[in-house]
Amino acid sequence: MTARFTAKTVLVTGAGQGAGRAIALAFAREGAAVVVAGRSAAPLAETVALIEAEGGRGAAVTADVTDSASLATLVARTVELFGGLDIAVNNAGVIQGTGPIGDLTEEDWRATLDVNVTGTWLSMKHEIAYMRANSGGAIVNIASNLGAHARLANLGAYVTSKAAVSALTRNAALDHIGEGVRINAVSPGPLATTMSLRPGETEADRADRMKTQNPSGRVGTLSELAAAVLYLASDEAAFAVGTDLVLDGGATA
Repeated sequence: MTARFTAKTVLVTGAGQGAGRAIALAFAREGAAVVVAGRSAAPLAETVALIEAEGGRGAAVTADVTDSASLATLVARTVELFGGLDIAVNNAGVIQGTGPIGDLTEEDWRATLDVNVTGTWLSMKHEIAYMRANSGGAIVNIASNLGAHARLANLGAYVTSKAAVSALTRNAALDHIGEGVRINAVSPGPLATTMSLRPGETEADRADRMKTQNPSGRVGTLSELAAAVLYLASDEAAFAVGTDLVLDGGATA
């Protein structure tokens, strides 16, 4: 345990598993009170149990990032639970619909942009509303190295959405730094999660593929992603505004 985020309240969306859970645990280990949010209550409860098992403070709030009223309630509930909102990590995201752009269904296209782009915007909208009225804060959005930095065939909806998150982050940073709200993004490459597994692929298969596909020869760890997020959220990064930190082992170098 360190004390870098003692007396801070952190909100993490998409925190029921994978990257969101790792980020929430990392903040709790450094002293923060953490509210974890997502659509399903059971995995959020598991994340809170893990936080509390390590002596941290956590709470779960179900929320839908595509619904403005749900997010307004999420922010209000966060403040009610722990007395404020200092840091928000907008991690909720989906990959829905693969294949050539001309073959994507309208449903998959809309669902991807609704969660990844509109969900990030709505989350920031409500987080900023609280922060600008309460001495500022820090927001970190999770984008991807696919989007503004690289493209991949048959993932057009996801690539488009994450490019938009990168641009949205930088524009929001310009709009709100004067109000004390500091906004940045992390753009990870393939991580040690199920999202980086191809259909039918095992973790061992992925490890073999990464030896030649990624300059670093491996996927990134969740702890490496969490460390990048915590840096951008910390006072150590006070001069980082509108940064899109690429964390992909050299894939887009």
